[in-house]
Amino acid sequence: MTQGNSISGMVKDTFGVSPIITGLILMVLTGVVVIGGVKSIATVCERLVPLMAFFYIIGCIVIICINHSYVVPAIGEIFASAFSPQAARGGFVGSTIILACRYGIARGLFSNESGLGSAPIAAAAAQTRNPVRQALVGMTGTFWDTVIVCALTGIVLVSSIIKDPTGLAGLSGGNLTSAAFNAIPGIGPIVLTIGLITFAWSTILGWSYYGERAWEYLAGKKAVLPFRVLWVFVVFVGCASALDLVWNIADTLNACMAFPNLVSLLLLSGVIVSETRKYLWEGNLDETSNDPIPQVDKK
Repeated sequence: MTQGNSISGMVKDTFGVSPIITGLILMVLTGVVVIGGVKSIATVCERLVPLMAFFYIIGCIVIICINHSYVVPAIGEIFASAFSPQAARGGFVGSTIILACRYGIARGLFSNESGLGSAPIAAAAAQTRNPVRQALVGMTGTFWDTVIVCALTGIVLVSSIIKDPTGLAGLSGGNLTSAAFNAIPGIGPIVLTIGLITFAWSTILGWSYYGERAWEYLAGKKAVLPFRVLWVFVVFVGCASALDLVWNIADTLNACMAFPNLVSLLLLSGVIVSETRKYLWEGNLDETSNDPIPQVDKK
């Protein structure tokens, strides 16, 4: 729902297309891919990911070059705001801590899924020599999502605000990002829209596989097709729903995933240390694991 809502909002702001129309188109495209299963999802995503990375990162770099005189002040402002005495004093106020945790954790989860237990579902379908090797590959996702993409976005936004505080006053979320990308003459909003659509749609497809695996475990293979149909319908609902409602639902359900998964991580910490020592610390990263793969009885 969240990704669909972001796509419909951006398309409406950029091209004036109704969220209902965007929702119908996105629902059909998602259905065509999702009904095809994991191979269809993987084929589409492996083409979308390089495209979205290229459009968005190149767009950010171009804007940073345009705003080059404001980049150093922007970085300074980010650090000054984070470590200012006001921020430190505010951090000791109960309500401020609650808000910081609420939005910091919630948006952090959306940034890279760390702690949700969702990404390992895709990693489990990968062909790899051993689990630690795949885990190291999976960890790079956090680096690219948060350290690279989010850092570039932050510098673009803050430098744009410093450059044009009046023109960007009162803007937030996608509207603020869209206004910042207007720095690229003519094609800026189009670059942003293409980047957002490919980012968000690949997420919709990837998460459909996560949910499908979990639902198959709970209800059996016969329940997979109804799940796919429901998933496609919910994409449309997300496009047509109010922004605040969609985010509140998403944050609540993310928390419902995170809590049991964090308990599992604590209980499996011994296994993690043992596998890491065996393959990474002892230099056996290229060794093929001969451990039997656990099987789950399915109805």
